Amino acid sequence: MPRIAAEPCHDDCRRCEQACPTRAIGLDDRGHLAALDYGRCIACQLCVEACPSGTLQTSDAWAFGVRDRDDLRWELEPSAPAAKRLASRIEKSFRGSLHVRHVDAGSCNGCESELQALNNPFYNLHRLGIFFTASPRAADLLLVTGTVTAAMHEPLLATWQAMPEPRRVLACGTCAVSGGVCGDTYASGKGLDGVLPVDVWLPGCAPNPAAIIEALLLLLERKPQRVHGGRIHEP
Repeated sequence: MPRIAAEPCHDDCRRCEQACPTRAIGLDDRGHLAALDYGRCIACQLCVEACPSGTLQTSDAWAFGVRDRDDLRWELEPSAPAAKRLASRIEKSFRGSLHVRHVDAGSCNGCESELQALNNPFYNLHRLGIFFTASPRAADLLLVTGTVTAAMHEPLLATWQAMPEPRRVLACGTCAVSGGVCGDTYASGKGLDGVLPVDVWLPGCAPNPAAIIEALLLLLERKPQRVHGGRIHEP
């Protein structure tokens, strides 16, 4: 199978498209390589021989099986559905491990005391493949406690923006969910509602370590959601 290298195409070349017997190659308006359908490719190497710029090169790859036909279509700018499928595959890979960046956005430290207990020998969060990290650039999940005070609003957003996609948010504690007792004042917000896209809402003042673990496993799709419409549904 031909390999697509980093070398740019020559303008208005079009030799590879003209050489391809199965119409596997697509070009843009400038005559640059824009698409290659490996599902049409017969590995004849005519495009590689015709390419003067080295954009198309030989490789050790022969035939490769995929579950989705679209995975055989290379595009210079992937379509939105393909990008979404890639994000979905990345998300599924997080089910085995998760790196969490915690931000105290105006908590009384009650939630923090419960979070500290997650790393003790009894709860031992690491056994589940879940770890806290100091860097948002290495985090998959942003765990937020507190009411989101005016002073913490911008630092919280900066942390969120520094995280790579796909990124998730857990509102931990009633303050982060709705503002709690101290919310909606001149200095405090009403939690994360309208501030960040929240994936899991965990109330409690403060939620105990077991509840936090269950919320993390719910996020990872390793446990089912037990509450629907405000009613607990036990399996």
